[in-house]
Order: sequence, then C-alpha cells, then structure tokens
Amino acid sequence: MGGLFGPIMVVWFVVLAVLGIRSIVHMPSVLGALDPRHAILFFRDNGAHGFAVLGTVFLAVTGAEALYADMGHFGKRPIRMAWFILVLPALVMNYFGQGALLLQNARAAEQPFFLLSPSWALLPLVGLATMAAIIASQALISGAFSLTRQAIQLGYCPRLDIDHTSSEEMGQVYVPQVNWALMVATIVIVIGFRSSAALAAAYGIAISMTMVITAVLLHVVATERWKWPLPIALMLTGTFLVVDLAFFGANLLKFMQGGWLPIVIAWFLFTLMTTWKSGRRILADRLTARAIPLEDFMAAVDAHPPVRVPGTAVFMTAQPRGTPPALAHNLRHNKVLHEHVIVLTVRTQPVPYVRSEEQVDVQSLGTGVYNVVVRYGFMQDPHVPDALRISREKGAQMDVDDVTYFLGRETIIVSKRPGMAMWREKLFVLMARNAVRATAFFRLPAERVVELGVQVEM
Repeated sequence: MGGLFGPIMVVWFVVLAVLGIRSIVHMPSVLGALDPRHAILFFRDNGAHGFAVLGTVFLAVTGAEALYADMGHFGKRPIRMAWFILVLPALVMNYFGQGALLLQNARAAEQPFFLLSPSWALLPLVGLATMAAIIASQALISGAFSLTRQAIQLGYCPRLDIDHTSSEEMGQVYVPQVNWALMVATIVIVIGFRSSAALAAAYGIAISMTMVITAVLLHVVATERWKWPLPIALMLTGTFLVVDLAFFGANLLKFMQGGWLPIVIAWFLFTLMTTWKSGRRILADRLTARAIPLEDFMAAVDAHPPVRVPGTAVFMTAQPRGTPPALAHNLRHNKVLHEHVIVLTVRTQPVPYVRSEEQVDVQSLGTGVYNVVVRYGFMQDPHVPDALRISREKGAQMDVDDVTYFLGRETIIVSKRPGMAMWREKLFVLMARNAVRATAFFRLPAERVVELGVQVEM
C-alpha cells in the first residue's frame, strides 16, 4: 500500500508547490504576508469579526495531525522528514500562490485552488486531488487502528481482533471492528451534514481541541519525563496554548453549526474507555479479595501434597500475588496438580517497547510451581508461548511440548455493591461479553486451552 500511495502523494505535493510558485511569480508582492504586522493590523481593524474569521483561517493549518497519528506505524524520523522536506514547503507555497491569485482577481475567491491551474490541467488536477483525499483518509484510518491497539494494551479498550498486515513492521495492523465503526459513522455523518462546508465547523473544533490537548500533554511529558524546570516548561507550553486556545475559541463560535459533533463523539469514546478501565479495576479488586494468597496456597500444597500428573499447566491471572481461581478450582474439583505449574501474569508497561531481556521475571515457589511475570510495551503484542520459552531459559522447569493453558472465564453480575453507576456496570458487562477471547489475543493454541468459570458481582 505504501509503495502504491507514496509516489501519488509525492506527485500531489510537487504539483501543489509548482502551482503555487507559478502564481507567486506573477504577483511576488504576496510574500509581504510574511510580515506579522499585517495580522496585527487586521485584528486591530476588525475586532470581534476578525476573531471569528480566525476559525475559518484555522482550516488552512490543519493536516499535520493526520501525519503524526501514523507515528506508531513508522516512527518519528520518516514523519518529520516527510513534513519538513516535502509537505510543509509545498503547502506554504500553494497557499501563497492562492493569495497571489486573489490579489490579481478577487472573483477567484469561489475556487482559488482549482483556478491556480491552467484550463487544460483542471480535470487531471481534480482526479489527483480525489486520489490524495482517499489516501489521506487511509492514513487517518491506519492511525485509528494503531491507537486502538495501544488503547487495548493499556487497558482502556476491550480486546478486539487485530490482524497484522506486515511480517516486517509490527505497527502495521488492521482492526476489523474499528473499520466497520468508521464506515457506519462516516455514512451517517455524510447523510446528516450533506456537504463538506457544513462539516467545516466540526472539523475545526476537533483539530483545535487536539492541538490544545497536545500542548497540555507536552507540558506533562516535559515536567515528568524530561524533568524540565517548571518555568521553562510553562514558557514553552504557554506559548503554544495562547495560539491553540485562540483557534479553539474562534472555532467554538460555530458550536451550533456542527461543532457539537466531535464533542459528542469524544464524550462517547471517553465514557467507553473510562468504563472499561474502571470496570477492569473493580473486577480485579473483587477477584483479589476472594483469592487465596499464593503463599497460603503453597503452604497447603506442602502440608497435604496432592496427586501430581505429568505435563505443564499454565494458569493466567492478573493478580500475581493471589492464587488464580482456575488453579484453586482445578485442585478442588479434579484433586490433582500438574508436575509443573506456571502462574503467569501479563502486564503492559507505559512505554512503547520492553527489551526482550527485561520482559520475563521468574520466581520459584517450590515443588515445581513458578510465578512468571511477562511485561510488554503498549506497542508490542503479547505472545505467551514465546514468553514461556524465555521463562524456561530463566529457570522455570516445564515441558513446552506438553502445556495446558487454564483460563478463568468470569460471569459478571450487575449488583448494587459500591462500584460504578448501574448503567455503567451494564455497559461494562456488554463490552466484556463482546471482547475477543483471551485465547486469540495471547496467541494461545486453542486445542490446549481449558476455561473454568467464576461468578463475580460488580
């Protein structure tokens, strides 16, 4: 896909630059717009009306966020090179060219972009612009896939089907459920708004809010991760926020003309993500409160040794210090314990990648029982069989060719116990029922998985 789309986008931006330069040559005085005094005089002379116009002007500076949404796919360097070497210069020259055209012919304000081209090139330009729009939408869709995958890893979204589309690039993924959701939302929005002009208000608020949030996050990263002095961080992010809040305020004037849409969508997604995160935390607390500490379980096994059967049993749990319910149920009902038992916890760290030598920690609990903690970054995909091979190298005794995976399958019951609001508990149960099975998410061989049920009251 990149091999197909890349050359088209290079041609598109080169054409933008050429059209802009062609017009600037006929009216070089347009370059005087680089003088910031024009902007100051404009706001002085037009007051509140000039501030309202800022909401429309803002649409000329959007687009960079779509590039950076794909950073998870390609990394920082290619994104920065594409923006500063090709995209930004081409856009600036084209906008200056449109300004030069308007200085020559004010009636060109109806379609300044397409009137930049010679009449013979109009139809090819329309075709090229259509292809560029399709490719730009694909870039944003790919970004949505990447962000969804990271939200799943960080525990803000239920497990979904994630198809890897490249054997070389881990970040290139396809999420079918997100693709279908985007399709339905796009159709509904197009039918509802009917024109791109009507969508301009929604687009302006969405992007200006993104820029404000990005500036706030920059401050958090600068102070907490980079350890910048607070005055320097405030000076930098404050400069960005002055500009971003001005754009946001200007776009907010168009709230009733369609600007409400991205806010409603953001509220809906925020509700889903916080409900899932809070629900998983409450569920973990309920299970932890009921779980037998691993030390007590091992003491009971030592005091009354059960029958041991050949093979390796892997019990997956989110609480590494508590006995997994599936392990307790298996011993209680089947009266046996495997020769080798692995209590396995998979954790996602708030970093993109965890080095392979730091991914697996192994602790021997005695009598063939091991506590294994596996750590992944939020841009890495869990692969439990591979983690078991690493844990064997670190001292966990097991037969990797004779492994049975035991999973606990929770039946969640909505109740009036303190936790979340009743409607959020019902929403959480609905999301949990539609989550992808752990078997597929953790790359477990389906024929070696045993699920044991447990009821949990929210």
